[in-house]
Amino acid sequence: MEEYVSNYHQNIKDALPDPKRVKKIKKDLESKGVKYIYSNWIDFLGSPKTKPMPISDFEDLCAGKGPQFAVHSVSFVPELTPADNDQIPVPDLDSLVICPWDKTCAWVFADLYWNDKPYDVCPRMTLKRQIKKCEKSDLKFFVGIEPEFFLMKWDGDKPVKAIDRDPIPLRRQAFGYDAEYSIDGMNFLKEIIDILNNDLKWDLHDVVAEGAYGQYELDFGYTDILSMADRFVFLRVLLKEIAKKYGYFVSFMPKTTISDWRSGAHINHSVASIKKKNKNIYKDGDKFSDKAYNAVAGILKHGAAITALACPTVNSYNGFVPTVEGLDGGMHTWAPTHMTYGNNNRSAMIRLPQNRYCIEDRASDLTQNPYLTFSLLAAAATEGIDKKMTPPKATNKSLYDLTEKEKKQVTSLPRNLLEAVDAFAADPLTKEVFSEAMINNFVGYKYDEWSRYHTTTTDWEIKEYLKLF
Repeated sequence: MEEYVSNYHQNIKDALPDPKRVKKIKKDLESKGVKYIYSNWIDFLGSPKTKPMPISDFEDLCAGKGPQFAVHSVSFVPELTPADNDQIPVPDLDSLVICPWDKTCAWVFADLYWNDKPYDVCPRMTLKRQIKKCEKSDLKFFVGIEPEFFLMKWDGDKPVKAIDRDPIPLRRQAFGYDAEYSIDGMNFLKEIIDILNNDLKWDLHDVVAEGAYGQYELDFGYTDILSMADRFVFLRVLLKEIAKKYGYFVSFMPKTTISDWRSGAHINHSVASIKKKNKNIYKDGDKFSDKAYNAVAGILKHGAAITALACPTVNSYNGFVPTVEGLDGGMHTWAPTHMTYGNNNRSAMIRLPQNRYCIEDRASDLTQNPYLTFSLLAAAATEGIDKKMTPPKATNKSLYDLTEKEKKQVTSLPRNLLEAVDAFAADPLTKEVFSEAMINNFVGYKYDEWSRYHTTTTDWEIKEYLKLF
């Protein structure tokens, strides 16, 4: 996937790719044995949707004459009716890649148009529109992520860890960086490493055996904000497809059991000046710049709303605790608990790393729609920079050890999905970034999710109350 150049267009005619480029790409794909095309638009939850087609239809697809979608039936967007026109996907050829798991197929991300205009609930178009706004402030955003996930398998009808050879129930877990568990997962991980480096050129640095057994993290290079959103979605598909080859499946659920570490997807972003040849404006000599602190202030101001997008499930909030419950004596989670920032402080929402000039948002996981999260994150950072906002005093001690007085000086992360969505609905910045239809649908869907969860009797409640009262 090549570096993205801003190409948000107000009408479908201007968005259609150059026919000469289309012909050249088609010829190249055919020479490499590609026979089928997945043209993918992104639904409201961040999942790709497609209608596979033969490569013979590639030129029609790129001319806006390919498959069309009645997306209101599958993407939680109820404002359209069965009588409305369908949405037309326009492929973004900068995102084209041959599928590493099946090289007879190519994958391309598409943007949705409706009635010849950008569809106002298309997440990818939302991010493109925000990129355009940021350019007016001479800002270009770059993003890296740290995706964590569990490698699982089925034991009959029961999901279990794929990498777990010990039949003795484990109390303490000390698997972070463990050599043996890294080796045990290498049948799967070797293929992922080769694909990310050789096929996709994502500059993978290492694979990490995380704190829980069967949990892994991939550390690869950063890129521009739209390309990273595409990578985020493509990676989720890639991991699932490769896992199937080994009889495994991958779970992006943030907190799979009470005694496991949370799986996150930390968002690291930096900002460049377009006029200064992409110079990182967060760096000032050998320290973070004033603009970096301005951006931190903007992000913290809208931190709860951003978290609603970056951590969009009920389960996402189970991990924002100081210790891992269920282990002997407990263990520090290294998860964020408060909306503050610190120098290399992993217990804060925002971390300023000691080895790179970027801002890391640690309140993030792989269940999100990255196009939505990145849009609001970029808008918040831009607001902070443009208005020269000043952040509060940094918190450079573990937030797990705060005194009662100190706790009053910092704001906790949302305690649950309801608090986060309430904050999202009330934040005026969301109305500048997202269409009214998108806000209404996100808030409505998440309130419904919370209601369904909140009216469910859980195993914990049965164990806690059934025979107590």
